Amino acid sequence: MERRVLLAIFLAFIVLYTWQALFVKPAPKPIAGTTASSSAPAVAASAASAAGGMSQPETPGVGAASSAPLAAALVADTVEHDVRVETRDVIAVFTNKGARLKSWRLKRYLDQQKQPQELIEHLPSQPLPFTLRAANDTTTATLNGGLYTVTGVPASTVDSAPADLRFEYRDSAGIHAIKEFHLEPSSYIFSFRATVTENDTPIMPAILWGPGIGDITEISRGVKKAEGILFQGGKVVRLAPKDIAKQASYDGDFHYTGVDDNYFMVAAVFPEPLKVSFAPVSVPPPDGSKDAARDLTAFSLEPHTGAPLKFFAGPKDFDVLSAIDRDLARAIDFGMFTVIVVPLLRSLKWVNSYVGNYGWAIILLTFFINVILFPLRHKSVVSMRKMQEIQPQVKAIQERYKNLKATDPDKQKMNTEMMALYKEKGVNPASGCVPMLLTMPFIFAFYALLSTAIELRGAPFILWIHDLSAHDPYFVTPVLMGVSQVWQQRLAPAAGMDPIQQKMTMLMPIFFTFLFLWYPSGVALYWLINNVFAIGQQYATNYMIGPPKIAAAAGAGGSASERRMKRVGGGKTDAAARENQ
Repeated sequence: MERRVLLAIFLAFIVLYTWQALFVKPAPKPIAGTTASSSAPAVAASAASAAGGMSQPETPGVGAASSAPLAAALVADTVEHDVRVETRDVIAVFTNKGARLKSWRLKRYLDQQKQPQELIEHLPSQPLPFTLRAANDTTTATLNGGLYTVTGVPASTVDSAPADLRFEYRDSAGIHAIKEFHLEPSSYIFSFRATVTENDTPIMPAILWGPGIGDITEISRGVKKAEGILFQGGKVVRLAPKDIAKQASYDGDFHYTGVDDNYFMVAAVFPEPLKVSFAPVSVPPPDGSKDAARDLTAFSLEPHTGAPLKFFAGPKDFDVLSAIDRDLARAIDFGMFTVIVVPLLRSLKWVNSYVGNYGWAIILLTFFINVILFPLRHKSVVSMRKMQEIQPQVKAIQERYKNLKATDPDKQKMNTEMMALYKEKGVNPASGCVPMLLTMPFIFAFYALLSTAIELRGAPFILWIHDLSAHDPYFVTPVLMGVSQVWQQRLAPAAGMDPIQQKMTMLMPIFFTFLFLWYPSGVALYWLINNVFAIGQQYATNYMIGPPKIAAAAGAGGSASERRMKRVGGGKTDAAARENQ
């Protein structure tokens, strides 16, 4: 009976966790101080004007940025050109046309072509980052189509000093715009400030980033789609496209807000109170390609003051984000086991610093975890062995009372007999369940770690496994994992399991094998090694405790507990027993 409870808890936990991980997205919670759109059409209009999805027409003025301003330029450049700035961490390329960001590549993180990872999407009819949107369409076109003069950063490389770029444009219509960028020599954070006046009257245009983030080469890794992200009041709120459809704009004081995917994030950090708007952007695959469309998310900011804004555009590396701000590290979605995942991540990185291969680091850390959990698992196996040994007596008690209804007072005597048997044999029914449940959080925490940590992105192991964050191309590790799980279950004591339960248990390895076919190979490797260690521990425990000693069923010359079973009338009520005398 206890084994059934344990199996039910285990299966329920697996199903719920798998369903949540694969299908369920947390709904955004109401945010104090935010302002929702007044109606569905207003939401759609706000989303479209924020970034202009692929299915929407071009935002007025923004899409017209390629056209030259109508007024005569007073302070402007004569030729369109790019400005390249290279720091220790990034390679940034700005265009003087509209003074916008054209490219932002991360030198320490490579794409699948082994080139610096690009975080800027170049899509038709989509704005580049730091496109400005004013209330007047003509002003918008001028701000984004003018050829700005550039001062600062005479060299293309910044080694130790910050990089300061100043773009300026002025025309005869009275429009005067200054855009200033400040890049640190070693950081993924940079600041931006826009000062715009029209006929000497200050205006506050919206700042558009455009669509992000989702490199096309990430599809094979099966990473999560880009989502909007808000951090306010100590809580992270993630906005999937269906959430954005319900509410596209939020107004408040955010600790950070922007867009992220599994490995990278672009966000305004520590801003003054502002309004942020999101819009889903669907990117169709190239002609003839069998890949699915990419779902990106665009965002725009409407600041309430002219103060500089700081942006983070970089990796969701726990150490990098924690060094900036501890709350910024919460953008990494480790799930419900964050308190365990963080120490595991630090341990994995520490082991890797010695072995230099994350595959071997996973194996070694799995070994250390199994050594730590050995006493719990040993106690669980010993308890299940004891339950297996007294199963004939347990079934005998259940057989004696099987004809009684659940409402019959004498039915409670069965529980009394069972507890007496457990006490006499020194068996605790919960001792086999609790130790096993205590090990479960470590298993799922390791899964969350290996599925999310950017450290495994592009990390090779051996032979055919060139990327631990992508699935095994030949499905070797998932199949071996399934075989090892079958082996492990055959060794485990099958106390109190009927044939149907045994069949269900044997189906679990098949279910897990198919589930892991497209999971990151690092996750399949961990589960495989964990099963191997569990098999070795099972053999060690079986050797230590010896073969099971199956107790005989209740009989005439049984134990004190068995004699008490006979005195209750063989499962009959007291009245029925008196009638037979």
